[in-house]
Amino acid sequence: METINALDINIVEIKMAALKYRAINHQLRQDMIHVIDKAGKITVTELYRKMGLEQSVTSQHLAILRRSGFVTAERSKRFIFYRVNYEAINFIEEESRKLLSQLWKALPGLLTHARYKTFIG
Repeated sequence: METINALDINIVEIKMAALKYRAINHQLRQDMIHVIDKAGKITVTELYRKMGLEQSVTSQHLAILRRSGFVTAERSKRFIFYRVNYEAINFIEEESRKLLSQLWKALPGLLTHARYKTFIG
């Protein structure tokens, strides 16, 4: 575990979480998730045709969504079907709400600290 001094911050976990947020925080990938959700399951060919994208662009973004766990891939004969992983999406939404709630609770202290540092230079 890579940590910073006595703060006991797990950098690897923070980086992994950041990758998940980056994966979901992209408009095209959000649109892809909505199209996959509407279809239930979809092949890369169906997806790029519905979205009017290049096949390579679609595949690259699907790979990011798959690696981050937001979509799953299932082979059926010669086709690979993609589905939304609702459990992963619900989890990140829930954890985001918790994080934001904690940040809002800490905000008055953070603002005071920021003002103090600005004031004393």
